[in-house]
Amino acid sequence: MDTKVTRIAFSRGLNASKYDQLAEQARRLGVVRSKVWREHGSVAGVGVRDRTIRDSWMRDGTGDDFGVLANAWKETVRDAVADITARRASAKIRVRSAIRRHTTDEMERKRLYTALKSDRWTADPYLSRMMRRHARRGRNRTCNQIIVRSDQYKTFTLTEGGDCWLAVPGLERRQLVKIPLDTRTAPSGTLRLILRGGRIEVHYTIDATGMKSSQRPSGDRTLGVDKGYTEVLIDSDGEQHGTGLGELLTAESDRLKTKNARRAKLRSLAESAEKRGDQEKAERIRVADLGTVKRDRHRRVFKAKVRTITFAAIHRVMDKAGVIVAEDLAKTFVGRKRLGKNTNRRLAAWTKGVTAEALKSVSDRRGSAVRLVNAAYTSQVIPGSDAFGVREGDRLHCTECRAVWQADHAAAVNVLQRLSDPDIALYTPHTRVKQVLQERIDRRRSRLPDQDSSTGKCLCGERNIPPLLVPGTKRRRKQETDQ
Repeated sequence: MDTKVTRIAFSRGLNASKYDQLAEQARRLGVVRSKVWREHGSVAGVGVRDRTIRDSWMRDGTGDDFGVLANAWKETVRDAVADITARRASAKIRVRSAIRRHTTDEMERKRLYTALKSDRWTADPYLSRMMRRHARRGRNRTCNQIIVRSDQYKTFTLTEGGDCWLAVPGLERRQLVKIPLDTRTAPSGTLRLILRGGRIEVHYTIDATGMKSSQRPSGDRTLGVDKGYTEVLIDSDGEQHGTGLGELLTAESDRLKTKNARRAKLRSLAESAEKRGDQEKAERIRVADLGTVKRDRHRRVFKAKVRTITFAAIHRVMDKAGVIVAEDLAKTFVGRKRLGKNTNRRLAAWTKGVTAEALKSVSDRRGSAVRLVNAAYTSQVIPGSDAFGVREGDRLHCTECRAVWQADHAAAVNVLQRLSDPDIALYTPHTRVKQVLQERIDRRRSRLPDQDSSTGKCLCGERNIPPLLVPGTKRRRKQETDQ
């Protein structure tokens, strides 16, 4: 299976004249994008290929009006048409759902699906109406990108083993703009140059199946994992992976809180100066103190650190397991308890999307499997017993034997057990999951000679799962005092 991943290289020490020249080229290519979206972004452009647009503009001389080389605007046309096609493809997913609700006639559904897939929906009133509703006409707002074909640029180094340089076409024929990069790996394939904040980002794709990590064998075990905040994952063995994530997220969240408060104060000063008629001071504050270059750069560095910690943690899990059982991290969670402003702010910055991406990407490259299960109540149920414990912070207390579990460890064990649970499927509603668990508890108690659950046998160790005992906790001391 071919797996493509995107790599980004950044320019280093690029002088202002080169940047300005590429920025002007990107601005002119933005005009090309706008023209494609304006003429072919609506119903009139359905089924029109980029080659058709290219040939038409070459015949009538439209391409000569853009002030850029022919290869540059042709690649921009191709990229813009691909964006329009992707927008329509996204709308078709919602239209297919509307068709299922619209009719129960299988023959009619098949006809509508076929017409939608083959782009013959413009002739059908219902499909045309649905596509107009879900695929609203867009407009181009991209004026900072240049697409460079693989045979239009050169890479070289000034010294053996030094950083790579990239030479791309400029505005004039046979004129190359040479860009120093911050990497020793030469980019390959079609490049996307994005100009942002005085730097150039070089985006290119590589085949992940040929990467070194794809040759690393995975383990042969089956492990359950649970997401965390202080760590990326904790597995069913109780081992934590990526323990530096929580400190990184907390530090970044607190830094942004202070930084944004100061920016808000400066913004207020600028608005006050503008009301007094001091336009010069207001503009000086906005330019010197309210820019986004440093903020965006710091954000990119932070995201790179998060991804490094996350992917390293996933690799360590893959070293142990060939099958990883996890919850669906792409699902949206609602109804989070109010835990205070600071805690909620830090949890809002939690990067479960990066963890989901890392699980899929690393498992594909290393040949392991990820199995998704229903994770409802996994951090509230005592492993091996299906009985609800008492949650206090990151501790889960068994009400029968007083064992104290680390809540995320208990969740990882329960996630692993859900893989073979015949009654709880991936999309079983949480209300039904709670009902199933309660029914199991009732059946177990009905088989005991003493109906009092406090004197019944605790099943924490029924499946040879040792709990994490934490002596001296507040709840345990209270129970001992009551006795």
